[in-house]
Amino acid sequence: MNSVIRSEIYALRNNARIAYVGSVSEEGFPQIKGMLVLEHAGMQTHYFSTNTSSKRVGQFLKNPKASVYYCDDTKDKYKGALFTGTMKVCTDHETKASLWRDGFEIYYPKGVDDEDYCVYQFTAETVNYYHGLSNVTAPIDEL
Repeated sequence: MNSVIRSEIYALRNNARIAYVGSVSEEGFPQIKGMLVLEHAGMQTHYFSTNTSSKRVGQFLKNPKASVYYCDDTKDKYKGALFTGTMKVCTDHETKASLWRDGFEIYYPKGVDDEDYCVYQFTAETVNYYHGLSNVTAPIDEL
């Protein structure tokens, strides 16, 4: 993967406020949900927080295959990066505390150890980048 494409993917990922997270339903259908982008550890590991009671937590526990899509749809400048990999549901204190933000108490009144608060840890295996009618897919370790 050339350095221009690599830097465009990094910029797209680092500037995104929303990511579209894909799971697989019990019936085998894709399910997409927009989620706030909170943290990442390089390009391979992406973190999101959610309710333990949410539908997708159950889906990921049964089938960890997942995708995360970031896009920039500004006029005349559409770019998208689709990461595919696996999603882990984390309920340990340390991981939950690392993503905790002021204001989360409104959703999780018991704080960081609220049993309805958990963290998704997405580990990417590949990325597909689209921009300017070109489409490039590469293993994540090439980033």
